[in-house]
Amino acid sequence: MPRLFVALPLPEALREQLSDLAGGLPGARWVPPENYHLTLRFIGEVEGWRADELDEALAGIRARPFDLQLAGLDIFEKAGRIHSLHVKAERGERLAHLQSKVETALQRAGLPPERRRFAPHVTLARTDKVAPDKLIGFVQAHNLFRPPPVAVERFSLFSSRLGKEQAHYEAEVDYPLEGDDAGRSGLAGREAEF
Repeated sequence: MPRLFVALPLPEALREQLSDLAGGLPGARWVPPENYHLTLRFIGEVEGWRADELDEALAGIRARPFDLQLAGLDIFEKAGRIHSLHVKAERGERLAHLQSKVETALQRAGLPPERRRFAPHVTLARTDKVAPDKLIGFVQAHNLFRPPPVAVERFSLFSSRLGKEQAHYEAEVDYPLEGDDAGRSGLAGREAEF
């Protein structure tokens, strides 16, 4: 069974800018640039027939393209332990609208509601083995990071497959924004992969 999530893929130029931030934090496990994305909704493991239903629900979403602005670094912590480093995304109206449409479509397809509040970000590293003072210093040193905005013209249904060192993410289906489905490639015929 595949693990699925819905996310915004990032253009190569932006992935390169983000990868330039990697390094200088002993103990950090850096996310490979090909895995950079902005998660709209984590789904988890699903059966192949369920993946088809989710694909159909996501294909019905209509939203307009928008610009995505990343700005500044931050951390996520749980139970007092810092577990990841990320770049924040400005939560613009169109990004929030798209995320809300994704959530609604997936609930209508039978998924339970997401309990976590949407906090748009791009994860750079897992940091459970990094000294907290080093991590805070790194965030402060790079907090003015603000690449140019990028155009978002699609969102994708990704699969996550565990690898030796890291998970491997693959965009299984792209959903163009603006209601144009001319470039959409669906899950039909791909059930064997799931």
